Amino acid sequence: MTDQPAFAAALMDPAQTAPAHLLNPFGGPAGKRFDVYRNNVAVSLTEALETGFPTVRKLVGAEFFRAMAGVFLRANPPEDPRLMLYGAKFPGFLARFDPVRHLPYLPDAARLDLGLRQSYHAADAPPFDTRGLDPAAVMALRPRLAPATLVLSSRFPVFSIWRANAEAHAPRPGTAPEDVLIARKGFDPAPHLLPPGGLTLARALKGRLTLAEAMARTLADHPEADFAALLTLVFTSGALTLHP
Repeated sequence: MTDQPAFAAALMDPAQTAPAHLLNPFGGPAGKRFDVYRNNVAVSLTEALETGFPTVRKLVGAEFFRAMAGVFLRANPPEDPRLMLYGAKFPGFLARFDPVRHLPYLPDAARLDLGLRQSYHAADAPPFDTRGLDPAAVMALRPRLAPATLVLSSRFPVFSIWRANAEAHAPRPGTAPEDVLIARKGFDPAPHLLPPGGLTLARALKGRLTLAEAMARTLADHPEADFAALLTLVFTSGALTLHP
């Protein structure tokens, strides 16, 4: 019987030969068949990365991305049988990959791509429904971020970089740091630029504070924050739930 660790190692390393005891249907060495299988695995993993990180692919170009994916996949074989989850370590890989060191924003662009995919596959939660409640009752609720809601803080204009590569005629990114809220309203997640104080508010919404208390904490740290803009964003983006 073929040793599974040896098989897996050979599968991810094109320099290795097929495991010695792996035979073809005629009882001979299965080298050619194994090479075809190994190539198919690499192609599948590369395509999964291309699908999962469209912003990164566009920023570096398709050819370079595929070459970079080849380096990544050989050092990071799948740890989960679900191909849709492959690539969780890709942002960290980019932060250490010398050929893209001149693109310091690339790891955060990858984190945004990854966050959108994680949001898409996250569990559902009851929506934050405030219908029939007066403003005082709404502010007394203790909402929390839904499972599909993620927050990304970046020292780069990561939302603007994403938008410039995802939307036609989007404005050119500036240089200021940006925080992003990823939320899923319905089936498709979307990133939203967090206004001043948004990161503090999002981190305060853990189901323990009332909305009024979370807003008070936010305004204490960010007196310039736009109260109406913050509430409009978290109410309309699908970011919140009352589910424990």
